[in-house]
Amino acid sequence: MSVTIKSLEIENVKRVKAITITPTASGLTVIGGKNNQGKTSVLDSIAWALGGDKFRPSDAQRDGSVTPPHLKITLSNGLVVERAGKNSALKVTDPDGRKSGQQLLNSFVEVLALDLPRFMSASDKEKANTLLKIIGVGDKLYKLENEEKLLYDRRHDIGVIADRKVKFAREMPVYDGVPAEPVSAAELIRKQQDILAKNGENQRKRERAVQLELQYNYQLGHVEGLKAKLAEEEKKLSQLKSDLETANLSAAELHDGSTKELEESIANIDEINRKVRANLDREKAEMEAEGYSKQYEDLTQQIENVRQQRTDLLNNADMPLEGLSVENGELKYNGHRWDSMSGSEQLRVSAAIVRKLNPNCGFVLLDKLEQMDTDTLAEFGEWLKAEGLQAIATRVSTGGECSIIIEDGFVKETAPAQPPKWISGRF
Repeated sequence: MSVTIKSLEIENVKRVKAITITPTASGLTVIGGKNNQGKTSVLDSIAWALGGDKFRPSDAQRDGSVTPPHLKITLSNGLVVERAGKNSALKVTDPDGRKSGQQLLNSFVEVLALDLPRFMSASDKEKANTLLKIIGVGDKLYKLENEEKLLYDRRHDIGVIADRKVKFAREMPVYDGVPAEPVSAAELIRKQQDILAKNGENQRKRERAVQLELQYNYQLGHVEGLKAKLAEEEKKLSQLKSDLETANLSAAELHDGSTKELEESIANIDEINRKVRANLDREKAEMEAEGYSKQYEDLTQQIENVRQQRTDLLNNADMPLEGLSVENGELKYNGHRWDSMSGSEQLRVSAAIVRKLNPNCGFVLLDKLEQMDTDTLAEFGEWLKAEGLQAIATRVSTGGECSIIIEDGFVKETAPAQPPKWISGRF
């Protein structure tokens, strides 16, 4: 069960002359009063009594006092903590009368509960790290954030390259009406030679037809002159006529191929290939740009996955306060960063985190609550009660919101009209 302060007695510490206070078991105990009356001295006394000599004020003994400081705090677990004598020696006594020391107090007294401004003045990163440490996800969250940063940087680099590739591809020339692959001069020459060979064969067939025609004409004249050989020559004539008709028919169906287009291609092969290579280079650039764009999309998805893991990690964590989270290494409460929180929100967050640091410590000291109006103060007190947390706070005020009022080192209600006389160690 969390340890709280049941009562405290303070004498001759800083501005305090002699006071006895019984704080509420949970909720807010407001110590009010004007400036320089001893309010903060009460908090310093509690911190010194429970936190040890590292919290001892530099001028602990009240000015003008010949009696050394005396502190006595009774805790809810039955321990009685005293500091008294010339050296303000510590004595811790349990309900059975057994004595102990500072080590026992350190086991349940949270240092930041005694020095809340230390947490509140820490950097945003330190506050966030404190929270992550107490909820046990600091290492996992750091790993996810580091992974996200690496992916983000990689995606940024890929995005820059992709944009550059797209721009480069768009600036490259593109030509219509050219082949998809570079043209081979040897292939064009081979095709030209094939056509020329075919044309040569056609020419030989034409010449053969002409020769046959000449022979036919010669033979016809010879037949007329050689009547004696008419029968034999007519037979030859008939045969030649048949051969001629066949040759003429075949020759009429022949068509010579044109080498003009190939000659032009051979002449322009360098220019054609230049355009082909330009088209291929542009196509390659576009494919590279598309590849980098795909990598960018993949990295974006990976980043979203890491962010979701981080969100799930924090959502499933046992936060000390609803609405509290860590984003990009900074503490946030209800979506607001530390410097955008109100003063009361900062106090609520700080008190919740300090309570979570050591659940055995059921109290926290708060100085200077002037930043809260009375409504906010009451709301804060109700929250403390709901959390089972005891807060002892100071406020420059003498209003009804104050639990007690300190005036000239005394609790006002018990201060006599004349300067009091008291015996050291008695209240």
